[in-house]
Amino acid sequence: MDFIKTHATRLYAIAVALVALVAHFVPELPSELALGLVAAILGVGEAVQRTEDRKTAEAYLAHPDGF
Repeated sequence: MDFIKTHATRLYAIAVALVALVAHFVPELPSELALGLVAAILGVGEAVQRTEDRKTAEAYLAHPDGF
């Protein structure tokens, strides 16, 4: 779990790239499934953004005068 929290943005980028590749190379993929994947990716993106915001806030609180 720590690995996921540490590298959430990188894992998200890989997931988005994989969804894009699958959508491109599998044209017979039902559009409902593709739209569901896109919606899931957007939801995960929000979670990743909140994780990164939390890490930034924690870093700021640890060193409020700068690094």
